[in-house]
Amino acid sequence: MSLKKILDKMTKIIVITSGKGGVGKTTTAINLAAAMNYFGEDVLVIDGNISTPNIGIHLNAPEVPVSLNHILRKKAEPFEAVYEHESGIKIIPSSISIKELNRTKSERLKDFKEEFKKISDHVIIDCAAGLGVEASSSIETADELIIVTNPEMPAITDALKAIKFAEQMKKPVRGIIVTRVRGDSIELSPEVVKEMLEVPILGMIPEDDSVKKSIREKNAVVHIYPKSNAARAYKEVAAKLLGIPYNSEKDKEKFFEKLSKWLKRKK
Repeated sequence: MSLKKILDKMTKIIVITSGKGGVGKTTTAINLAAAMNYFGEDVLVIDGNISTPNIGIHLNAPEVPVSLNHILRKKAEPFEAVYEHESGIKIIPSSISIKELNRTKSERLKDFKEEFKKISDHVIIDCAAGLGVEASSSIETADELIIVTNPEMPAITDALKAIKFAEQMKKPVRGIIVTRVRGDSIELSPEVVKEMLEVPILGMIPEDDSVKKSIREKNAVVHIYPKSNAARAYKEVAAKLLGIPYNSEKDKEKFFEKLSKWLKRKK
């Protein structure tokens, strides 16, 4: 096996970040992990957003006995804060307690980098939005970054700031994931986004009601609506990152599958 292939197979910490909140960063972290798991990979998602954590809330584990906060305060070992979600992904949630927040230093995250890597073959950190201390702590822990943005000028401008910030910290940006894509004439085109940000676009995730439903049902859209447009788009990104084939068209829901579901709802 070549050195490049060996390095590619080594566990990496991928930090999912954005220049601003509300662009679908947490949804992307969860569904990228679920898509990797769909392809048989062992994946751990860490909620690096200490002040406003969302991973546990999104996956029906808002309060857990041991959280990332306990790890950072050296009150628990990393493996003690790992929970397996029904989708198959492993998660380390952060505490929603204000008391825990005041006692936790996000800067310690990098101290556990190697221990996190021992837990799973792939580690994804959901970063705090913006470019403050919490975000810096996650980015400092990263082997590489993925920036999430929307196809709108304010989000793209903030994504550009995040890219420049990563460059200052000497952290490679693997690429961009553009979410909530409608494909209309109002939003910025993929060509314009790529030209402005000067990094590869890993995927375009379409606006899809299945995503909203999955959040309501506290699960990954890839897990409960695997043939939806958004789920297949996340699988495309995961396949690209893993270097494996995936045919999104063949994974589409067939007409008779749709008809069967429609008939069941009518009963």
